[in-house]
Parts: sequence; C-alpha cells; structure tokens
Amino acid sequence: MKHVRHFNPSLFLSLVHVCLVQANYAPYFFDNGARSTNGNMALLSLSEDTPVGTLVYTLNGTDPEGDPVTYDLTYEAGSRRYFSVDKNLGNVTLIEELDREKEDEIEVIVSISDGLSTVSEKVRILVTDANDESPEFINTPYIVEVPENTPSSSSIFKIEAVDKDTGSGGSITYFLQNIHANKFTIDRHSGVLRIKAGVTLDYEKSRTHFVVVVAKDGGGKLRGDNKVFSATTTVTINVEDVQDTPPMFIGTPYYGYVYEDTLAGSEVLTVVALDGDRGKPNSIHYSIVNGDEGSFAISNTTGAISVIKSPNQLKKEVYELKVKASEISQEGDTSEHTFAMVTIRVVDLNNHPPTFYGESGPQNRFELTMYEHPPEGEILRGLKITVNDSDQGANAKFNLRLVGPGGIFRVVPQTVLNEAQVTIIVENSAAIDYESFKVLTFKLLAIEVNTPEKFSSTADIVIRLLDTNDNVPKFSSDYYIARIPENSPGGSNVVAVTATDPDSGLWGEIKYSIYGTGADLFLIHPSTGIIYTQPWAVLDAEVNSKYNFYVKAEDTDGKYSLAEVFITVLDVNDHSPEFNENIQEKTMIIGSPVKIEAIDQDAEEPNNIVDYSIMQADPANVFDIDQSTGEIKLKSYIRSLDIIHNITKNKDCIWSLVVQAKDRGSPSFSTTAVLKIDITEETLHKGPMAAFLMQTKDNPMKALGVLAGVMGIMVLITIMISTAMFWRNKRSNKVMPVRRIIKKRQMPPSRTVRMEWLKFKRPSNAAEKFVVEEDVKSLHNENSNNNIQVTPVPPTAPLPPPPPALAPRSDGPAWRVPTVSGSLTPKHITKPPKKKGHGSAHNALVSELKMRFEKRNTAFGEPHI
Repeated sequence: MKHVRHFNPSLFLSLVHVCLVQANYAPYFFDNGARSTNGNMALLSLSEDTPVGTLVYTLNGTDPEGDPVTYDLTYEAGSRRYFSVDKNLGNVTLIEELDREKEDEIEVIVSISDGLSTVSEKVRILVTDANDESPEFINTPYIVEVPENTPSSSSIFKIEAVDKDTGSGGSITYFLQNIHANKFTIDRHSGVLRIKAGVTLDYEKSRTHFVVVVAKDGGGKLRGDNKVFSATTTVTINVEDVQDTPPMFIGTPYYGYVYEDTLAGSEVLTVVALDGDRGKPNSIHYSIVNGDEGSFAISNTTGAISVIKSPNQLKKEVYELKVKASEISQEGDTSEHTFAMVTIRVVDLNNHPPTFYGESGPQNRFELTMYEHPPEGEILRGLKITVNDSDQGANAKFNLRLVGPGGIFRVVPQTVLNEAQVTIIVENSAAIDYESFKVLTFKLLAIEVNTPEKFSSTADIVIRLLDTNDNVPKFSSDYYIARIPENSPGGSNVVAVTATDPDSGLWGEIKYSIYGTGADLFLIHPSTGIIYTQPWAVLDAEVNSKYNFYVKAEDTDGKYSLAEVFITVLDVNDHSPEFNENIQEKTMIIGSPVKIEAIDQDAEEPNNIVDYSIMQADPANVFDIDQSTGEIKLKSYIRSLDIIHNITKNKDCIWSLVVQAKDRGSPSFSTTAVLKIDITEETLHKGPMAAFLMQTKDNPMKALGVLAGVMGIMVLITIMISTAMFWRNKRSNKVMPVRRIIKKRQMPPSRTVRMEWLKFKRPSNAAEKFVVEEDVKSLHNENSNNNIQVTPVPPTAPLPPPPPALAPRSDGPAWRVPTVSGSLTPKHITKPPKKKGHGSAHNALVSELKMRFEKRNTAFGEPHI
C-alpha cells in the first residue's frame, strides 16, 4: 500500500516567510567623515550661537534592497530635545538654543529604518564656544582698609573676575577708569591693585577713595561678529588713621575768671584738646605745667580747671597757666603732646554782661566769606571772635549757642567762664550750598547761666558763600523730538535744547556740541543750544527721513551730560506724477481695458497717491477711467466696432485722449499725457501668431524686424532650392536626354499648375488667407530646349494684393503644388496694407518658385490625372 503525502499550505507559507525575512538586510548610515554635513551626525560640532531654526545636518543612509528609509532622533530620558528631524528627508533642524556653558556635549540616538529593520546609533554632538559671556567679578563688594602710612607701590588688594567662555573670549584683562585722576594702579593680568609709585595716603586729607575697575575679555566671534564684553565694579578704599599727628587745643586762647564770691573748688574753665588723628583718636591727659602757684588744679581727663583757694587768698589779679595735653596710647604710653596758655582773671561781682570782641574791640557783627561745601569738622578760621564777661566767678559764666538754620554749624565752647575764643565748626557740609543759600545768617547768643540777672548779648554772624563747580549741566529732557519740512533751506532752525547748570560764573556757562553718525547735516549754536541745518544741507524725505544724534552740554571744567535728539524730515509734496512717455499708444480689444500708470516720487501718503481722470476726449461719452488704478475701458453699452462707427466718423478707430494724473498732496500737482487708443475687436483666428501680431501692433518696428528676418530666411531657402534644382536638372540633361523628351510627350494636352502661397496673419481683423496664381505660360525650360507642349490656359484671375508688412509664422502651412489644374481667386483683405512697395517683389518670388517646381516636374515626369 502506497503512502500518500499530503501538501501542507501553512508550512509552505511559513517557509516562504522565513526566506523573505532572512533576505531582508538592515539599512545603514553613510559615514562621511568629521567635516561632512550629511551621514550619521558622528563627530558633528555646532557653535553655541547657532540660531534656532537652522538646518544643521542631513541624516543620510540607504537600504541594501533599495527600500525607502525613514529617519528619527530620540533622546535619553530627562534629556532636553535640541533637534528635530524630517523623517523622510533626514534634515535635522535646531529647535532649542545652545549654551556651551550649561551643556557642552549633547547625546542623540539617530535611527534609520526601512520599515522592517531599524538601526540606531548613539552620537555625541560637541557644542563649541562663542563669546557670549561677560566677565563677572567675584566676592564683591570690594571694600579695602589701607593704613595711611602704607608705602607707595604696595599691593593693597587683588581683584578677581571670571569669564565662562574659553579661549580669547575667556581671558580677562583689568584696567582702571580715570587712571590719571586717582592714586592707584592695577596689574592688567593679575588684577592686583597697588598704590602708585611716589604717592602716599593721608587720612587727614582724604579718608575714602573710590576706584572703578574694568574687566574686559579678549573678544571672540558671536553670530558672525567679533564681540568684546566688559564689566565694571567699584572698589572702596578706606584710609585708616595712623598716629602721626599731635593733639591740638581748640577754642584758644583760653580765658577764665574768678569772682570775689567764687567758692574754693569751683570750675573756672575747661580746656579742650583733640587728637590730630581723627580716625582712631587716643585719649588726652591734661596737666598744668606751671603758673598756677598752687591756686588752681586741672582734671586729667576732662581738662576742667578749678580754683582751689578762695578769691580773697589769691595774691594776683591775673594768672597765666601753662597747660599740657598729652596723648595716651592703647598701651598706656604717653606719646605726642602740645601746650596751651590759660589766662585767669580775678574779678568782682556780676555787674557786666557778656560782650563779643573782634580784633579791634567790641563788635556785634562778624562777616566771613568762604567756599561752599567745606569739609565737615573744619573750623571757620576767618571769624576772630572773643567773648568776655568782666565779672568774676559764677557771674562770668555763660553759655554760647547759635540761633539760625540748625545742624549746619556748632559753636565751641558752649560754656564760657569769663572769656573765651569762639570757634564755629562745620557739622553739615552738604547744607552749605551756594545754590541754596548765597548768604547764611546766624545769631551768636551769649547768656549767663547762674546769675539772677541772666545778662546776655548777641552778635550777627554773616557767612557769604562762594561758588564751586559742584554741579553737572542737566538737560531739560533726556531726549528731544523735532520735525522739519524737507524743503527747509540751509540754516533753518530745527529745535532748541536747554541745559542748566546752577553753578555761577564760568562754571555755570554751558557749551553745547553735537556728535553721532546722524549729525552730519546739522549744527548747534554753542551757547544758545539752537540746532539748525548746515548752510549747504539739503533735506530730502525720499532719501532719508530719520536722523538721530547726541547733544552734549559741558561746563568750563569739563563736566557734562548728554541727551539724544530725534529729527523727522516731513515729506512735502514736491514731486509731480510722471508718465513713462508724454504720448502713449495702446491697443484696446473691445471688452478688455487698457491701463496707464504714473509714478509720484514723494515719500509719504497722500503726496504719492495718484488719481487718474480723462481731461479731454471726443466724443466724451466713450471711455471710462478708474480713478485709482488708471484702467481705461469702453462704456458698458459699447460692445462692437459697429457701435463705435455709429458714434464717430473716425473709421480707423484710433482716438486720442488727454489723461491726467493728479496727486493728493497740498498743494496738488498734476501731469497730463496724450494716449492714442486703437480699438479693435478680438481676432477671429486665435493662436500664437495672432497674439504676437496684437502685441506688436503698438510697436511696428518690432513687427518690421520680425518680418525682415522671416523674409531673409525665405530668400535663403529659395536660393538653396534653386541651386539644388539647377544641379539636378543639369545632371539629368547629360544622362537621360531622350528619356526626358519621351516623358514630355506623355504629358496631357493641357495642364495648369495651382499653388497655394504662404498664409499671413494680420494683427487686426484683416488677417486673412490669400492665394497667388501665376500663368504657366511664363515658364521656360532651363536648358532652352523648349520642347514642352503647353495648351492655352483660361484667363488668369486678378493679381492678389501685396502681402502684409508683417512676417509670416515659420510654422504656417507650407506652399504646395496640387495635381488638379484650375485657378483660385484670392480672398479680399478687409484692411489695405500700410506699405505699398512689396507687391512686385512678392510676385517675382512666387513666379520663380513656380518655375522651379515646373522644371522639377518636367525632369522627373508627372503622373496622369
């Protein structure tokens, strides 16, 4: 028994599928090298200033089987997507701004797929640096404490700035602004700040210095341009006081009084000494050197001098005490010292008020002239004021105070016994402002303290201030906007800028100047601030309508401020509309408009908006014009040439119109032009030749040129054909003369040759076909054998009119020689030609062509009809 094997279709399909799967090869990327812009993006580097939206790469690969491939970009989880890809074309576009300082390497997984297999590769794109970061100072603010005895050229501080860029864009150099005006220098590479060579610091003259430091990078490319960035910071240098100045007494000379009723141990007066080093002053120790004779004592700490005996025990009326003030250092050592003389008088009861004295005696008005803003703590040395009470003891004790604007000055001493030198000290330098007060007036009041009478006296203190250059000129506005018509003549005023400087005299005088790229056409009066145009300047809004520049106000000391000026040149209607030609010719097909156009060169509306109108037309009711576009068309009721012929006797339909183009400016300008319109109906025979003839109707020279070219080609073809026929006939006459004669005798008894000539198309409705017929009697044998028997032909038709001046189309129907005899009457042309000199020439050409073809038929024989 035979075993029958059954066929399993599913197993077969599985085998086929496995074979197909095994035959599919995975696609792969092209590896085109590091500098390639297409492939698998390996070794690609991009500058961080690449604009978003830039096509940066093209993924490129192939499939071995030739299947179409698609591309894709993926990123690891949490990574920013910087690129997008066109899946079909592989174009990779930057969609996120790059920043090398944040991420200098981007990992992207590129993949290529043929629909069945996908190949993925991880690539790294390097982000290269661009100079897009500015230097930044670190560890700011910079405050430096420098002892005043620090030697010159010593380094006092190191300034450090960083720039995140690499290369030259990350290198930093340092320099100081106003290097000549300060006492410091800086190392351009290390940033070390030093005291200038030969310069010393003095706490008593200047306690604080402000130094502006600039950090500049080395520059680099950014979006195609070379950029240099810089940053500034201010270093505050505080000068520390050093003990190098001895103490000094204030309020000298000192006068004290002991009255007859003064008790032993009473305070007579207080001397005051201050350490000359104001920053870190030492304490003062007071002592009496001599002159007291055992009658007076002084407080070591306060400087208060007391009488230790009763007045009746005092042997002298006047005592001269020599008082010593010594500095006590932090270690307790006595260093610097100074001396002052104290005069003490012994007086009787209170019977005298306090009295103010000047250099020449009693005085109740004191005047002083000084500059504004003196240093705080400065003594008004120009005031020589002494106050005295002639009584003794407590009767001679009184207080001093200033009555007037408070907080500006203070008086020392505030308590006086018998007599004292009055000292007025500056407390608020800012309030002593010449621009606020030219004169400061105070009352100096002396009033007894412990007496029942409370005797008092006053003196007027008048301080006249002198100005200093402490103000910068200031403009009334940060910017000025002006407008000027473009037809303004040279030297026209544009705008006046105003700056004020409250300082007086030369310091308050302001000089104006302008600068900037937009200032070439303008001048400014240096004292009035009036800006005007250059005498030769010609403003033209059509060329440039916007100017801006800076104006500078500077005083005689070089202090200045800036403002910006914006000038708009106003357009003036100074151009008329202009047509291309004063006389224009247009061809209008009924139903289609023609258009005129005029251009107005003015810069702004409405000066350059043109309106069109028909000024003159005869008759006036045939044409309409669109006011805005300049399109001219026939009235709606005119739909054919017949209607036009009924309106006017002008049968050739060429009319002249006077059209006007008028702008909308004020005043308005207009221009007229003559427009000749040739009205025609649409040609019956549409085609490229008709379209060309219609287009060249307004340009006859172009049509004549084309006609001349076509005529030349026809003559050349005729000569070539004639030459070929001549040589062929000559060769035939030599080889087969008998055969040619036999063929001639087999010709029918009568025969005519009909020939259709070239067809010409006119650019108007007169474009028609016509046929030229010639009498075969005029034909002769080229070899002069004249053995051809020709029967008489019927009378010939009238000659056709000469062909039009325009050249025929090269692709028109060619002439042919029909085998049927007869004649055709040419079709009549509706419009006669404009030129009349070509009829005979064309007839001769037709006759010659017909003769050549007759000879050809005679040579080879013709079939019978």
